[in-house]
Amino acid sequence: MAQTKEAFRARPGDLVVVEGHKVGEARRVGEILEVLGEPGHEHYRVRWGDGRETVYYPSSDATIKPGERPRAGKKARR
Repeated sequence: MAQTKEAFRARPGDLVVVEGHKVGEARRVGEILEVLGEPGHEHYRVRWGDGRETVYYPSSDATIKPGERPRAGKKARR
């Protein structure tokens, strides 16, 4: 079952994947640090793979993927 835009909201820890626009241009992947804006008009503070942080307004070339979250009952490793 596909998730609709209303059913899935990005959360901190999720990943944003932006495909390259030209042949040979690499995709960019970043971790969402903060969700900004109102529902339906969200934008994100993102830490990209190169360590830079930006405010990102997603468009049709972006995909949001759930990040890894600790399972219930499991403690995070330190």
